[in-house]
Amino acid sequence: MIEHMVLLKFSKSTTEDQKLELIRRTLLLKDKIPGIMDIQQGNNFSNRSQGFEMGLTVRFEDRTSLENYGPHPAHQEVFSYLKEIGLEDSIIVDFKI
Repeated sequence: MIEHMVLLKFSKSTTEDQKLELIRRTLLLKDKIPGIMDIQQGNNFSNRSQGFEMGLTVRFEDRTSLENYGPHPAHQEVFSYLKEIGLEDSIIVDFKI
């Protein structure tokens, strides 16, 4: 299995409603992209986050599933929305479990 972790930082103009919509759209990917075993996303409440406001974890069956995830049209739609609402920075970590 592969764990895909993402931390997101937004612009000051990004609204809470936009962030909630991002979470809603992201969670729907489990039913649209083959190889996703689990997907979780939520707003950060830690004061140790260095300004990153949201976390995402996606568990994939294997590395091929992860590689197919990035270019998948459903993921690209969510990523376009993310950029549209003001993605400022991100950190991505992938590891085998």
